[in-house]
Amino acid sequence: MTATVTQLPLPAHYDPAKVVDDERWLDYGGLATAATDWRQTHGLSASATDRTKVGLLVIDAQNTFANPKGELFVGGRSGNGAVEDSARTAEFIYRNLGLLSDIHCTLDTHRAYAVFHPPFLVDEFGANPAPYTLVSHQDILDGKWTASPFMASALHVSLSAAQQHLEHYTQQLAAAGRYALTIWPFHAMLGGKGHALVSGLEEACFFHAIARGAQTGFEVKGTNAFTENYSVLGPEVLTTAGNRQLPSAQRNTVFIEMLLKFDVLAIAGQAKSHCVAWTIDDLLSDITAKDPNLAGKVYLLEDCTSPVVIPGVLDYTDEADAAFDRFRNAGMHVVKSTDPLPSWPDVRL
Repeated sequence: MTATVTQLPLPAHYDPAKVVDDERWLDYGGLATAATDWRQTHGLSASATDRTKVGLLVIDAQNTFANPKGELFVGGRSGNGAVEDSARTAEFIYRNLGLLSDIHCTLDTHRAYAVFHPPFLVDEFGANPAPYTLVSHQDILDGKWTASPFMASALHVSLSAAQQHLEHYTQQLAAAGRYALTIWPFHAMLGGKGHALVSGLEEACFFHAIARGAQTGFEVKGTNAFTENYSVLGPEVLTTAGNRQLPSAQRNTVFIEMLLKFDVLAIAGQAKSHCVAWTIDDLLSDITAKDPNLAGKVYLLEDCTSPVVIPGVLDYTDEADAAFDRFRNAGMHVVKSTDPLPSWPDVRL
């Protein structure tokens, strides 16, 4: 670990009002110079020399979720949740710059045709379902929603195979106790503005990379059009009709092993009720199978994540809180980003 375990001040370039600003271009050259100076001023060493490896996993802190202009802005019940979460996460990075060994960011990544986007399905009149429609297994069996011929064309599958997959897919979700198939607005579109990290978090990650000699990790998820992929550690459903392996759908075992090598793993991001909760749930499953005591190395930054709340439509706050209670009961720690990292329970720096 570096010579200091105290929290650092916020650097001069940091502006909490610009953490979520999709019009801002970062001055990478200027940031690199400032980060090098910061390293020298505060005596920061290369992260590879850290005796205690501290990792931060930032889940889907992208414009599509964390910017109020985003297609799926996660406002929480406060209405401004992901904006405030992003600022706290950036400040957590800066204040603990000398302690954070590595930062890994996940990127939800989609294209037009996906099982959770409207054009995948049609009703008897050829109309697509509206965003936030919940599609049950019974809906598919009853013919309320069927596979779209335009989707089949785009994804190069037969209409009958696509329909069989929908029947299998929704049945698998129900059997596993997962959320029903949810039709979301187009979001996290590859190549679009919504796909990028919010600027203030990208800025903090880049600053950390230069100051600590630690390449920021980026983990892409959600590219398989035939399954939802809330968790970065694996898709919702791994198989298609006939229980055949869904092409390119598999558990992210390499990333799981990498995360479990940290001595301390902090987790933040969006949304608490979906991608954050299911990622932690998947991680806990692997921990339980390997060594339940490993749960004690995981720290959930509760003030850096918010649940999906669509006023008058959906509110997953209770489900998110219940999930975090379950994670706590399994041995994970629920902390606040403003709590000094060296004072977190069971942390030995």
